[in-house]
Amino acid sequence: MGKAVSLANQKGGVGKTTTAVNLAAALCKKGQSVLLIDLDPQGNASSGLGFDSSMREVNIYNVLIGQIDLADIIRPTSVSGLDMVLSSSDLYGAEVELVNDYSRSTKLRRHVHAVRGRYDFVLIDCPPSLGLLTVNALAASDSLVVPLQAEYYAMEGLSQLMRTVGLIQAGLNPNLKVEGILLTMFDVRNNLCHQVENEIRNYFGRQVFRTKIPRNVRLSECPSFGVPIFDYDPTSKGAQSYQALADEFLARNGAPVESDAETKGDIQENEGSGPSRAMPEQGDSEHG
Repeated sequence: MGKAVSLANQKGGVGKTTTAVNLAAALCKKGQSVLLIDLDPQGNASSGLGFDSSMREVNIYNVLIGQIDLADIIRPTSVSGLDMVLSSSDLYGAEVELVNDYSRSTKLRRHVHAVRGRYDFVLIDCPPSLGLLTVNALAASDSLVVPLQAEYYAMEGLSQLMRTVGLIQAGLNPNLKVEGILLTMFDVRNNLCHQVENEIRNYFGRQVFRTKIPRNVRLSECPSFGVPIFDYDPTSKGAQSYQALADEFLARNGAPVESDAETKGDIQENEGSGPSRAMPEQGDSEHG
């Protein structure tokens, strides 16, 4: 059975969707098969892989309200080995429509279980909230990756997220584990980033990934082209850091890796902004 992993943080703009798209692509580059489920009503993971709003008439919303099975709306992407389930703004109404459904917190679980055998990993990009959609994702997942911007407000939100994880473990999914905490938008020139990193590592220890994702203009640009960083600028620091993260992620899951995450985990250099080839994606400010 493939492993289901949610990427969640109730704070927006921390690189969650950027991580979902680029970790999925990086895993596929290393020979893994991946299904990416866009569970965010903003639909940025969908547009980040080239699916505009006109292509999302049937999406994960229709699955949650019982109109169709997840297996019937899986779409191939331009990345070999990567399939996707699209999202749309219809999801904003899902929490209201499901409020009286006694199984509202586990609507996604049955569908994920039905398709996970086709893939090595199922990644679920959650919305920036701790509402019903995120609860559904955590109830359907084996583990959780928490993208975390290296700032103090993000640290405060992390404690709230961990309390929610504890409630999910107690009531809906006792097997849910924290896969890891990922420091994102890391600026090596900023002393505060290093202070936050030290505090996070002192408290959470090995749960924090060695790999850090730097601030990188190319990561902000590639969603405008509907491709992951590896198809936009494979030599950028952003691409290198997500390759390193995929190695470390696979190592944590007992899979063979092509390179040593220990040697690639400290990719921290911040790439200069330079001339931009496109405006960053509108709507979600993650990594830009």
